[in-house]
Amino acid sequence: MKKKNNRITINDVARKAGVSSAAAGRALGNYGYVSEEIKEKIMRAAADLGYVANQVARAMITGKSQTIGVVGADISNPFFAEALRGISDVARRHEFGVLITSSDEEVPREQDAVRILLEKQVDGLIVSPADINNCRHLQQAISQGIPVALLDRQLSTLAADAVLIDNVHASREATRYLLSCGHHRIAIITELSSDYDARLALEPEHFSRIDATRLNSSGSRLLGYLLAHHEMGIPVERALIRRTGKYCAQRAYEETLSVLDEVRPGAIFAVDNVMTQGAYRAVREREIAIPDGLSFFAFDELDWLTLTTPRISTVAQPIYKMGVHVAELLFRRISQPDLPVSWQTWQVEMKLRESVAKAGEVAAKQDI
Repeated sequence: MKKKNNRITINDVARKAGVSSAAAGRALGNYGYVSEEIKEKIMRAAADLGYVANQVARAMITGKSQTIGVVGADISNPFFAEALRGISDVARRHEFGVLITSSDEEVPREQDAVRILLEKQVDGLIVSPADINNCRHLQQAISQGIPVALLDRQLSTLAADAVLIDNVHASREATRYLLSCGHHRIAIITELSSDYDARLALEPEHFSRIDATRLNSSGSRLLGYLLAHHEMGIPVERALIRRTGKYCAQRAYEETLSVLDEVRPGAIFAVDNVMTQGAYRAVREREIAIPDGLSFFAFDELDWLTLTTPRISTVAQPIYKMGVHVAELLFRRISQPDLPVSWQTWQVEMKLRESVAKAGEVAAKQDI
């Protein structure tokens, strides 16, 4: 026997209010004209029946779904969880829903996610592109009239608003700090998942030939690392650049074990919170004391980094505020599609804690 569908429909509301289905649809969908007296009767009937709007049907009529789509690189990552909180807070103020998907930093999954969200007729997209060199699907969305805003990434060839930090500058400052503490052998643990980013790891001495606008976040942070060495006249050992090839804490753990066993650096710089998780686990497994045996610097502020002994030094991004502002840019674009493209670059804060020691002090302790 076919299961009965007890969903309350617009026709049910119309019958109870004593009006036409077309009038009920206009009142409940908030489009077209209905007198205030009739609208009040319809809304009262809908409340009495417990009517829940069919947003898909409404979108088919109005072309608006009152929803935005978000494609995060990894929604299990604390960075995106915090950014999504900011995005959701802004969407709530605008009375919009949020559809959330994850690309896992893989372009095919991102393409599928964008396609599905467009099929759901979202009114705009917030995306953290897995690879800024492979964004044709985003260009197609924009050409179809769908506003797109980028979080944590930017693309000069895409007419999309963006909220990000200066990754090159942030990484350069963190590396300069480690170098100024006397650590001239700094291992960097980084993804470099795209082929273009990977060129930096293969030929770090030729970093000046790289087009920085084509680098993703991890590539930009490696470029900052290389620039700091160059500016301070300190050569880079290629063996200290450890590429995981994917956004994965396990791979970061394995690469960190490898560099500790083969090269034994004086400091480690992990370029994001996923790399930090894997790298820190490897250091603890090898029972290396921080900072007496090894200095440690992380990118992204996580709560647990201040609960360790010693507390970990970090590059802290204003993640919640970035989420708020990327959503505000998207809603501005939805209401005013012809505005000039806006890129907002946010400042980071260096949280200098006890996980970094001066190299001379460490050597003196080891001699005692």
